[in-house]
Amino acid sequence: MKYIADLHLHSRFSRATSNKLDLPNLEKYGKIKGLNLLGTGDFMHPQWQKELKSELTTDGSGIYKTKSRYPFVLSNEISLMYRQGDKGRRAHVVLLAPNMDVVDQITDYFKKFGRVDYDGRPIFGKSIIEVTEGLNNISNDIEIIPAHIWTPWFGLLGSKSGFDSFKEALGDQIKHIHSFETGLSSDPEMNWRVSELDKFTALSFSDAHSHWPWRIGREATLFDLKNLTYKDLINAIRTRDGYEGTIEVDPGYGRYHHDGHRNCGVSFIPQISKKYNDICPVCKKPLTIGVMYRVEELADRPEGYTPKNAAKVYKLLPLSDLISGVVGTGVATQKVWEIFNKLIDNFGSEYNVLLNVSADDLQKVVDENIVQFILKNRAGQIEVKPGYDGVYGEAIFGEKPQPKPFVSERPASMEQQKQIEKPQKSLTDF
Repeated sequence: MKYIADLHLHSRFSRATSNKLDLPNLEKYGKIKGLNLLGTGDFMHPQWQKELKSELTTDGSGIYKTKSRYPFVLSNEISLMYRQGDKGRRAHVVLLAPNMDVVDQITDYFKKFGRVDYDGRPIFGKSIIEVTEGLNNISNDIEIIPAHIWTPWFGLLGSKSGFDSFKEALGDQIKHIHSFETGLSSDPEMNWRVSELDKFTALSFSDAHSHWPWRIGREATLFDLKNLTYKDLINAIRTRDGYEGTIEVDPGYGRYHHDGHRNCGVSFIPQISKKYNDICPVCKKPLTIGVMYRVEELADRPEGYTPKNAAKVYKLLPLSDLISGVVGTGVATQKVWEIFNKLIDNFGSEYNVLLNVSADDLQKVVDENIVQFILKNRAGQIEVKPGYDGVYGEAIFGEKPQPKPFVSERPASMEQQKQIEKPQKSLTDF
C-alpha cells in the first residue's frame, strides 16, 4: 500500500509551536493534507509521552493508532551541542523508536545528560557519535536521522557549525546511519551532487511547528509497504525496498536557500557572495551562508547530475499558499479557508488537488485563475523568490517585486534556471 509520511514534526510541548498541536489536530489535518502516516514528535517530553500512552494503541507492529485507527510512528527531534575538531558543533537529529518500551529506555538514557521536561526538542551536550553509539546499545531498531543537514546552524553539513562530510561528523558510527533529511532549503537534486550521500536514503519531512495545512506535510516521503509495520518502514528507509521518493517545496521556499542578512535586506547567490568575500556590503559583517553555497562547496558532481534509478521527486507549494497568492490575502484568512475547504470537500485531500484532479473538474469548483496556478504548481512553473538568513522564500504570483538594494545583483536561482517543463506524474504513478 502507498503511504505519504511526515515523520518530523512537533507537539505543543516544543518551543515556538502552536498550543493546539495535539493528536486530534494532527490526525484531522493530516487527513486533510493527504498524509496517511505521521510521526508523533517529542516522545521524550513527559506530558506528551503521557498523552501518547493514553491515546494511542498498538497491536505489536510498532505502529501506534488513534481510536479511529489513524497511524503514528514514535518520533522525537533532539538538539546536540558539543565540540569536535576544535570547533563548536550543533546538530538536530530525528529519532524513530519501535515501541514505548524502547522510548522509556531512550528517555532514561538522555536523562543522564540533561532535562527532557522543558522542551519537546531537548538539548544535550553530547556528540552525534556518542549518541549514535549509546542508542544502538539500547536497540539497533532505533532509526537515527540527521535532520535538515544543510541548514547553517543546526545541520550536520551546515555552514556555521557543520562538518565537511558525514565521515568526519560520524566517525566509526557512520555504519549506523542510513538516511538523512534534506530540509526545506535543499532538494534531492542538490544532494545528488555530493557522492558521499549516495549510500544514505534522502528523506523529506515538514518539521512542522503547527498543525495547519501550510505547515504539516509541506514536505513528505513516499513509501510502498507490503505491511504497515515499524519493521517494514525501517527496512524501506535502510534498503530503499519500498521507498519511492519525496514531496518537496521548491528549495527557494526554505529559510536558508540563499546567503544574506535579513536585517540588511541582502540576499545573494554564491557567486555574488564570493564577489563580496562573504561579507555583507551593508553592515560589513559576515553573511549567513546558505544552503546553495554550502552544496556548491561540498559538491563533487556538476549541477544537473541525476543518478541511475533516481527516486521520484514532486515539487509542490502548499495549496493554502497558492490560494493566498492568487486572492491576495493571508493563508489563515476566511477567504482562503473558504476556497481551500471547497476543494477539500469536493476532492478529499490537498495532495489529490495538487497532483491528480483534472483541470475540468477543478473548474467546476473554483475560478479559472486558481485552477491555472494549481496546474502551474503541478508542472513546477511557479517562480519563488528565495529565502535567506531565516526569511522564508515567497512564491511570485503577479508582477515580480521591485528588487531591494544589492538583491538586484541576484540572477535567477539555479533551480529556477532548470525548471522542468513537462508536468509531474500523478502520485498514483509512483
